[in-house]
Amino acid sequence: MNPFYIILIVVGALIAWGVYAYNGFVRLRYRVKEAWSDIEVQLKRRYDLIPNLVEAVKGYMTHERQVFENVTEARSRAMGAGTRHDKAQAENMLSNTLKTLFAVSENYPDLKANANFLDLQREVADTENKIQASRRFYNGTVRDYNTMVDTVPSKFIADAFKFKEEEFFDLDEAPQEREAVKVKF
Repeated sequence: MNPFYIILIVVGALIAWGVYAYNGFVRLRYRVKEAWSDIEVQLKRRYDLIPNLVEAVKGYMTHERQVFENVTEARSRAMGAGTRHDKAQAENMLSNTLKTLFAVSENYPDLKANANFLDLQREVADTENKIQASRRFYNGTVRDYNTMVDTVPSKFIADAFKFKEEEFFDLDEAPQEREAVKVKF
């Protein structure tokens, strides 16, 4: 075989591999964006539920004004957070204020029997589960993408076309705060 043809085959194989790797990066980058969008949809759902929850609880918990203010402030911060890291911190704060709201509501038996409140409780619990599932999917997708960015030989394509690592959506919590939000009434 002629050495020219061997070189041509090798160069052609490298080009084909480069195109395949580049398309893999593009595909994974879009999956990361889609996964982040799923998280945002669930967070928006939670943001929409919070005012209804606060209104349902307000009539029963007349002496807990600070709790309502904390929930409202945490919701506003979470909705306005810019980066994924800021969003994770704001969501952590919101989860903690919701835990406080639910803990305080334990002291109000009439509230625990309110049908509207029970419906909201189920909605919040369902939304929290969907947020967790979306976050797991997002972090798994980011893991796959980042692995491709950092491993050889695809790292060469990543560097050449400036594909950068994505941030995981981690909630920075203290170990005692890692337990699930208990929405029990």
